[in-house]
Amino acid sequence: MSIEATAFWSDHGRGQLIQETLPEPGDDELWVETICTGISKGTETLVFSGRVPTSEHSRMRAPFQQGEFSGPVKYGYCNVGQVKQGPPAWLGQRVFCLYPHQDHYVVPASAVHPLPEALPSDRAVLTANMETAVNGLIDAGLDAPGNARHEVSVTVIGAGVVGCLVAHAARQHGHDVELIDTQADRRSIAEALDLRFVAPNQAQSDRAVVIHTSASEAGLQQALTLAEQDGRIVEMSWFGNRSVSVPLGEAFHAKRLTLRSSQVGHIAPDRQADWTFESRLAHAFTLLADPRLDALITHRAPFDQLPNVMATLSQGAPDVLCHLIDYA
Repeated sequence: MSIEATAFWSDHGRGQLIQETLPEPGDDELWVETICTGISKGTETLVFSGRVPTSEHSRMRAPFQQGEFSGPVKYGYCNVGQVKQGPPAWLGQRVFCLYPHQDHYVVPASAVHPLPEALPSDRAVLTANMETAVNGLIDAGLDAPGNARHEVSVTVIGAGVVGCLVAHAARQHGHDVELIDTQADRRSIAEALDLRFVAPNQAQSDRAVVIHTSASEAGLQQALTLAEQDGRIVEMSWFGNRSVSVPLGEAFHAKRLTLRSSQVGHIAPDRQADWTFESRLAHAFTLLADPRLDALITHRAPFDQLPNVMATLSQGAPDVLCHLIDYA
């Protein structure tokens, strides 16, 4: 029996839904029907617009990506679905998978993760972004109990989805967190998450850790000015093929600042005794149990509107945080 599926493909700013035929699942495979997907706006708009640097084509490849970043490409990694066919123990289970935007798919059972019963499907699309946030927490040395510390002053620059999630995670770990964004309307999101929100010109200085997620040159430059002596700046943005200017003169040298990147594809070697990919995912699920995170899902649309949605998001859409796609 063949399975008919529809998938979203893009090519340099143009998207379309394309039908394909899937093979019947094998003994260790699952047929999953998608419930909803989330758009990881920063990365996916870069992919949609064809702005992934050639040097990064291999490193940035998603687990179930088809095609190439040069286009056309099927890309995405925030998929929540329900198992329709497979071993009896899997039938009917809701699962998270790093799969693109597609209404049906067949994958190895090892590629999906059962969702906690209490975690709503809509909020579960934030799983990949929450894993990114947890990884940033680890790279910043803010996690516990694996690397338990006293309360640390933390500033997060950029109140997008990843910024809000890492700020929330740091706050849940007991740290003093300040969230900064140039968009004043992000204050309501911060308040829903019980986070202190300020405009850039009101930010506190002498912060032990500054986490940058705004993907802006100005944001990264401010991060260097807010860190205390011997402070740590963690860069979680991905600028794609853009170059940015970083002032490594001025006080950077004298303040002995550390600037490091954080990327979810790897756990730092010196932290692998404390964290595995499995424990990181489990912690992400634990953090996602908080219903306040529903505030991050600001927009939704049916699957057949996804080409139009991606075209709109690629033009900026500053009011959008997580855009959810429904498959019902």
